Amino acid sequence: MNKVILMGRLTRDPEIRYSQGENPTAIARYTLAVDRRFNRNGDEGSADFIGCVAFGRSAEFAEKYLRKGVKIAITGRIQTGSYTNRDGVKVYTTDVVVEDQEFAESKNSSNNAGYQNGENNGGFGGEHTTAQPSAAADGFMNIPDGIDEELPFN
Repeated sequence: MNKVILMGRLTRDPEIRYSQGENPTAIARYTLAVDRRFNRNGDEGSADFIGCVAFGRSAEFAEKYLRKGVKIAITGRIQTGSYTNRDGVKVYTTDVVVEDQEFAESKNSSNNAGYQNGENNGGFGGEHTTAQPSAAADGFMNIPDGIDEELPFN
């Protein structure tokens, strides 16, 4: 099984390109800075910078909503590859192919839109984003009235 879950901040705006051909497909590349819990000395503060690539509607979502500094959570899979650069040197690559992406902060905490991308294996949830309950001053989410019967526990 090849499954990756990451949460981090974009290091810069996504780079968007379109494939050639009759039906061009959007391709978005971005790098996530993912904090490590602790480094070798037990200190906090180090991060890994992980290259991510999204295709199709996921890429269009990234182009429209994702910006440098936005905190997102993604799921996807690791994909490795290689190519020969202009100097004739073989370069090995490792990227996370994004299958699902969503905002990991509310608008209030980051000044970024609080949309969700409900994409699942190539689908796109941008058109049917759900309104999220607002966070109270204590940081906990307010549960709207009348949904008690929808909760899986009492």
